Amino acid sequence: MAFATVWNYCVPLTIVTVAWLLNTAHCQAVQAENVTVLEGGTAQISCRLQNYDGSIVVIQNPRRQTLFFNGTRALKDDRFQMVLFTQRLVRITLTNVSVSDEGGYFCQLYTDSTHHQVATLSVLVPPETPTVEVKQEAVEGGEAELTCVSPRSKPAATLRWMRKGREIAGVVSLQDNGKTFSVSSTIRIPVERKDDGAALSCEAFHPALNGQKRIRHYRLDVYFAPTVRIVPPAGILREGDSLTLTCSVTGNPLPRNTQWSKINDTLPERAEISGTTLQISRLSQSHNGTYLCQAQNDYGRAADHYTLLVYDNVSVTTMVPSTPTPTTPPITSHSTTPTLLPPTLALDPEDPGAVVETHSAVPYAVIGGVLALLVFTVICVLIVTIWCSVRQKGSYRTREPILAWY
Repeated sequence: MAFATVWNYCVPLTIVTVAWLLNTAHCQAVQAENVTVLEGGTAQISCRLQNYDGSIVVIQNPRRQTLFFNGTRALKDDRFQMVLFTQRLVRITLTNVSVSDEGGYFCQLYTDSTHHQVATLSVLVPPETPTVEVKQEAVEGGEAELTCVSPRSKPAATLRWMRKGREIAGVVSLQDNGKTFSVSSTIRIPVERKDDGAALSCEAFHPALNGQKRIRHYRLDVYFAPTVRIVPPAGILREGDSLTLTCSVTGNPLPRNTQWSKINDTLPERAEISGTTLQISRLSQSHNGTYLCQAQNDYGRAADHYTLLVYDNVSVTTMVPSTPTPTTPPITSHSTTPTLLPPTLALDPEDPGAVVETHSAVPYAVIGGVLALLVFTVICVLIVTIWCSVRQKGSYRTREPILAWY
């Protein structure tokens, strides 16, 4: 507590010094104590007396209205209570203090003349947790403008923006509201899609908080156009299977609806759409084509496509080529029954129902050429043999004309 100057009122001012030195024990004095209290709290206003001899003591408010007269209530304000009246100390309390109660409270001691001391009541108004106002929406590639506001404090609060432990400098504005102050701090920061959800905080400092601070946490809300990705099914699809496509969509705001379509065609009759999922039961090759998922919000649109290829789900029949050996009946292969296939055909290990052409390491073209050469050679030998035989028979006929050729 700070104490006001002590005044002695027992003698005229011209001989105060002499009287104080000769006999201070018989002089009356009043001393007032300054008070600082938080708004809404309770203030204790004290008047200390020295050498009190029963003179009248009056306590008045800053408007010079008498609160108490020698311990008796004079003003009908139940917030004021006389809690102590002795020859050394007079004390009153004031509950639910407001800034309108601020000012000087008079401790008056009536002796030969009226004198007083003033107890100054100061009221501190701590700030509430500040609020964050969005002055400009944060759009991808643009700037966010945010204002932190502390609408009422006394004295004015100090505001500070923080992000990831670092202070962001803001433009501070102060407004005097009479007894209290409002303070604001505005920042402008560039934003990208990755900043969506980034944490910021506005901190308020004030003497009444005793080293503590009031913090308002805020998360950036960055708006951006959607992105779309179709999650494809695993494995190969065959006739009779079911297809499920899920459209994964992001964006801020998140698009409320997604649109499925088939390029250059309409969706199959058996297609069912549930939210972001497209389902087609009992697939057939007529369902082949490219399917499109689209999404849109206020900041743009996006799409992704999926090409469906349905394989046959029927038996594969192959004929073994004719050979000099007895005819072999057709060999029928199913995806569930292993069979032997000609050298140039084989089952695809990743697609058991499909028959694919294989390429052997044996050079069949070379073998075919060799066989053709051998056949040609045999024919030439036969021709030469027949020709020689004919000539031999002609010579025999010349020697024996009676014999005929046949």
